[in-house]
Amino acid sequence: MRFLNSILLSAALLAPVALTPVLLRADDRVYRDEKFHDEHHWNDHEDRAYRMWVKERHRKYVAFDRLRAEDQAAYWAWRHDHSDAILHIDIR
Repeated sequence: MRFLNSILLSAALLAPVALTPVLLRADDRVYRDEKFHDEHHWNDHEDRAYRMWVKERHRKYVAFDRLRAEDQAAYWAWRHDHSDAILHIDIR
């Protein structure tokens, strides 16, 4: 019984340490925009802007990384003309 308690305690203490790199990687996506020769970091602001783009085009939501390259390029072209300030995305 003592051995089982030790294993459970160890697992509970190690779980956050093991999951941290996975969680950090999820917010660390970088997309290269070939037309404008720059990089875009995917974060909450970018996700909100992307959802506005999807809605504006009357499309069904599809995760950005699953879009065709042409659609991704179209989004980045649109995004260069629509800053966070224009879209009223809170940048605090």
